[in-house]
This record gives sequence, structure tokens and C-alpha cells, in this order.
Amino acid sequence: MTDPASPLSEHGDRHFDGLADKFAESLYGGARGELRLALLDRLLPEMLALHGQPLLDVGGGLGQLAGWFAGRGHAVTLVEPSGEMLARARESLAGQPVSVVQAPLQALPVVAPGHWSLIACHAVLEWLADPRAALATLARQLAPGGQLSLMVFNRDALRFSNVVKGNLEKALADRLEGKGLRRRLTPISPLTHAQITAWSAELGLELRAIAGVRVFHDYLRRPPESDADRAVLLALEWRYCRVDPHWRLGRYLLYTLVRRETPTPPAEEPRT
Repeated sequence: MTDPASPLSEHGDRHFDGLADKFAESLYGGARGELRLALLDRLLPEMLALHGQPLLDVGGGLGQLAGWFAGRGHAVTLVEPSGEMLARARESLAGQPVSVVQAPLQALPVVAPGHWSLIACHAVLEWLADPRAALATLARQLAPGGQLSLMVFNRDALRFSNVVKGNLEKALADRLEGKGLRRRLTPISPLTHAQITAWSAELGLELRAIAGVRVFHDYLRRPPESDADRAVLLALEWRYCRVDPHWRLGRYLLYTLVRRETPTPPAEEPRT
């Protein structure tokens, strides 16, 4: 049984039973959550070739992403390990073409078998003890030519944020990972762009598009308070979210990865 003070799974992953309220409030409540969803609303149609194909939503949490795709004609299978999160998702998605399955990512070959033409896995890998193995599992679930919409928590942005906040020694020592203890929501495996590109190449995934999500917001000294200021910030985020160098400091990095018709076998070499 999982210790409430250290809510890690048997795989060492961070799940969110007992933390759904805090998760919803911290990650989706307020301006930063609204901004993240607003940017995804614009980015996903541009970064993906969407034509109503079935979607596998991995680690779908509270169901926001599943609802977005279902509302655009996709039949969605949402897989989520937390029973509490899944119950919230069921409530919010009632009446929509979404089926839900309680299972961890590692169980995908059993609970969602087959080759999918479209998979979404947003803000999941950073909560896993072995994100590279998780990406390999996702790659195997893709059909040749299938698209993976992957969003990860950006380690480089986390370092920059710590410097801005004055946590200089922590940043210098590169002590950036959370430990998965109690109610803190710092990811246990924040990832770099270099890791994603290297692993993708090893796994036969081709990078087709990339964007930074919240490239300015999380570094502001004073968050925007008025609707007018929030609208200006959204305009800035949208203008620069795919422009180098700004996308590189997005709190999240959003990728479109496509499985090659003949995947390259994974290289047998040390992990980054």
C-alpha cells in the first residue's frame, strides 16, 4: 500500500491519489492553468494532423485534454493510474465519447493494445522514475506514421526559475528534481530538450514540431491582474512560443513526434 507521505507507485512513479484537489488548484487553477489550456487550444490544431482519428490519452488526469479532443470528434480512450483523478475525469466528461481505464503507463500494451495513429501524453513523463522507458512504451504503441503529442516539464526552465527566485545554490548544484514527498508538486524527473531529441532518435520517432508553453509567464515579477493584461500576455506567449530562443525556456515543451515507417532499433548505450 502507498504511504500517503510518499505517494510513489511500485515503479517509483508519482501518482495523485489524495492530491486531486491540490493538483487541480496548483496546475489548473488561476492564470497559469488558463494560459496553458489557451495555448494548447491554438497549438494542437497547428502541430497535429487531425481528422477525427481515435486518440489514446495517456495519464489523462482530470480529463481536460480528453474533453478537448472529444469535442472535436475524436473517440478518446483515457488511461490514468489515479482512481481519484479518474473519478473527476468521469464527471467532467459525462456524455462525451470517452472511455476511461485505470492503469499506469507501463500497462498500455495490455489495457490499450494495438497500434494507435494518435497518442497524447501531456505532463506525465516528468512524474515517472524512468521517463525514457515510458517514451519507448509510447513509441511501441504508435502505428507507423502515427503521431505522438508529447508535453514535458522543462528542466532548463526549472533551473532558470530557481535563479530568478534567488535559489542560487540549488541551481548551481543542479538539485532540481522533486522527491515525491508529501504534497509538494515539483516533478521527480524534469526533462531537457536534448534528452527528448536523443531518445526520440533512438526509438524511431521523428520530431515534426515543437513549442514552448508559458515562455514568459512563470518568470514575471508580478502576474497580470486585469483581463486586459492577461490578454496582452497571451498575445506575447502566442507570438513567441515557437520562436527560437524563447521556446527553449517554456515551462513545458510540446512536441509532435511521428513514428517512422521503419523504426530504428533502440541503441544500446547509457541513458542520458
